[in-house]
Amino acid sequence: MTLLGATIVLAVLLTATIGIGVYLRWQQNRPHRDIPHEVVQPERLGADSLGETATLLQFSTELCARCPGVHRTLAALAGSHPGVRHLDVDLTHRPDIARHFHVMQTPTTLILDRDGVIQTRFGGVPSREVLELELNRLTEEADVRQP
Repeated sequence: MTLLGATIVLAVLLTATIGIGVYLRWQQNRPHRDIPHEVVQPERLGADSLGETATLLQFSTELCARCPGVHRTLAALAGSHPGVRHLDVDLTHRPDIARHFHVMQTPTTLILDRDGVIQTRFGGVPSREVLELELNRLTEEADVRQP
């Protein structure tokens, strides 16, 4: 193989690797709504209750570098939306919960409706704007359900 041929093969491999990485990163930060709509029991997570309108359920670990920033964002969002609660579950010593919810990375965030049904899932760091849109959607649905 000539130097030119090797350079072309390397360039193709590098381009493919970068393309796959960009695609995976894009997929990671998008909200996923095609999930099994399981009802989450707050007691299993060590909480006494869920939010009246919605719950922002964050899964973290002790060594997660991005988790504190996500925690601050979710706590601020919950504080600015009446009836929204933020729960942060540390999975470091709870591998049973990580397996149950299929958490492969931290942070992972689930948005639950007022009944505890999982509505949206984010892997990685969710954008504040998308979180706001999801909360507004749930708030509107809750308003429509109330007489």
